[in-house]
Amino acid sequence: MEKREFNIAVVGATGAVGREMMAILEQRDFPVAKLRAMASHRSQGKTFEFAGETIEVEDLEKADFSGVDYALFSAGSEVSRQHASRAVESGAVVIDNTSAFRMDPQTPLVVPEVNPEAMDDHQGIIANPNCSTIQMVVALKPLAENFGIERVVVSTYQSASGAGQSGVTELLEGVRAKGAGEQEPTPSTFAHPLAFEALPHIDVFDDSGYTREELKMIRETRKILDDSRLDISATCVRVPVVRCHSEAVTVDLDEPVDADKIRALWRRSPGVEVLDEPENATYPLSRPAEGTDPCWVGRIRRDLGRPQTLHFWVVSDNLRKGAALNTIQIAESLAEDHR
Repeated sequence: MEKREFNIAVVGATGAVGREMMAILEQRDFPVAKLRAMASHRSQGKTFEFAGETIEVEDLEKADFSGVDYALFSAGSEVSRQHASRAVESGAVVIDNTSAFRMDPQTPLVVPEVNPEAMDDHQGIIANPNCSTIQMVVALKPLAENFGIERVVVSTYQSASGAGQSGVTELLEGVRAKGAGEQEPTPSTFAHPLAFEALPHIDVFDDSGYTREELKMIRETRKILDDSRLDISATCVRVPVVRCHSEAVTVDLDEPVDADKIRALWRRSPGVEVLDEPENATYPLSRPAEGTDPCWVGRIRRDLGRPQTLHFWVVSDNLRKGAALNTIQIAESLAEDHR
């Protein structure tokens, strides 16, 4: 039987995540019949190489989605709100990498290793979770299934690339200026200069004192794990790392922690790789994790005073598993089942 191929549109193709999506489609040999790249009118006419062909960027405002099977959106929430419905009306399934539809009760919020069954009920749009949420829930799901979770507390250490290319540029310019003894450029992406600093401020604060990024992690985790009463709190911090997010996670389980048992569980869990030899200074780090697919876990230990409390460290590439790869994995699942 001949393998079916699919027409794919990447919306936001000129951005960091859009470029990563196209690279992963090629790397994983996704059955692409035709790839279309779409972006704002400013990028119209730019070209990309894909599978030996030259792809020219289309103006999204004028683009016709007819014939598109899967439309992969990563061009900002407002763009998704404006154009995703057009793609659905033309017969495409939209996989959206923005926050536009994540908390819509009618829209599945999917991490394929965690809740693939949620895709069965899609109404034309499937949402990709926030990057910091994805890597945490990949690690939490096996714990929830095997031990039960009472509470989660997470502190994130998120890279500059989570704010887009402007964040990376601002960080690198600040590092260069500091190293040269020059005045740092006035920040525009971050609230303060990020070079040699840690900023406990990602997105805007609301009246609760939490940032929108922190509230995303709380609400999205509850939805993905299908536990609206899950006790969870987050503190999200931007750090001067170019790529890959790190998280320190504390979990209260329903039974005493056996660290060796948990390591063994994670070693056989999809999407997780264990790197946990602290005596040899071996644990997940951002630079080695860059360009890789797993969620790397280490520093796995039981709390000294609370036997049911587990602490661990998880690192993942925010542009791959935290965004583009998760999107492609959703498309692969749909393609396999011809949903």
